[in-house]
Amino acid sequence: MSLGTFIIFFQGFMVAPLLPNLAGYFQATVRHTSFIEPAYLMGYGAFTLMYPPLSERFGRYKLILFCMSVFVVLTVITGFVQTIDQMIILRFFTGIGCAGVSPTTLGWIGNKIPYERRGQALGIFFGLMAGGTALGSSAGALLASVTGWQNLFFGVAGMGVIVMSLIITNREHYIDKKLASASNHTTRRGAISMQILSEKRARKTYAFVLFNAMFHSGVFAWAGVLFYNRYHLDEKGIGLALLGYGIPGLILGPWMGKLADRYGRNKVIPIGIIIGSLTVIVLSLPIIPLWAACILVVTLSLSFDLTHPSLAAVTSTFPNKRGEATGLFAFFLFTGYGVGSLVFSLIVIIGLNKTFAVFGVVALLISILSVRVFRYEK
Repeated sequence: MSLGTFIIFFQGFMVAPLLPNLAGYFQATVRHTSFIEPAYLMGYGAFTLMYPPLSERFGRYKLILFCMSVFVVLTVITGFVQTIDQMIILRFFTGIGCAGVSPTTLGWIGNKIPYERRGQALGIFFGLMAGGTALGSSAGALLASVTGWQNLFFGVAGMGVIVMSLIITNREHYIDKKLASASNHTTRRGAISMQILSEKRARKTYAFVLFNAMFHSGVFAWAGVLFYNRYHLDEKGIGLALLGYGIPGLILGPWMGKLADRYGRNKVIPIGIIIGSLTVIVLSLPIIPLWAACILVVTLSLSFDLTHPSLAAVTSTFPNKRGEATGLFAFFLFTGYGVGSLVFSLIVIIGLNKTFAVFGVVALLISILSVRVFRYEK
């Protein structure tokens, strides 16, 4: 199921380094074109809470296949759009259609994996998410420079079909023996979710989930434009520059999950946010050479892999409410992805370097606050 998340984030971020060229193709501004990113992610985030009760009513297996089918069909249609507004609308509905994959996967991890081993499982999940983000932006840019952006969408749809085939082949792992049948199940889940949010610890944790997602999404969505404007790279060059974003997650994801299990999330979360904030502040400086900027992309990915799995593990400890807590985590996470890239697109009018600096400074202040908020977490 984590491979489904990989493909979804591959599609989500493969357009980030293509913004300048897509703007030229559709004869639109880069700022207008940039809304194809938050459209997809906000559609995804807004509907994550709708799918967990459906997965319990109809089963994870059926829900995953439905979401992946919608993803494949709408991704193919996107390859035929004629205007940037058509692409924005289609990506919004694609995000809605595939929004059940990640929360269903997180729910499966929360139900099947004991807490003492959950860090490793979540490390794999978020490592694949980061890998999809990185390879989507890098391999997407490289492939688009050769085949064109339309064939890139068709290729991703084909990858989605392969993932569906793997899920069907291994369906015995995902078919639920017991399904919810009560008509008031969704109402009950909503009440439990509100009960979770009434707890101070939960509200603080979800606030950090939302902010961390906003930070990483906004920065990474515009990183390709930064390399285009500052270093005058083409699609291929941007793809290579962003390739490092997925390296820590793909190679060290499980190990970093074990690191949090061993030393405590009260240490790992603040360190991860600090690394991300300092990375973006340095990246905002126009004097940074290209090779250093490429290294900073790797440290930004390291920040992601230290924080997201640990935050997910914290939310899974809310007593007797694991399924609802996981659903809320997915909601705030993916809503943050959409809002972050949207906020960056709205304030970038002050200047690209200044916007990076603003994101970095805010993250630095949040990192200081995180030391106090998570001081009792294990």
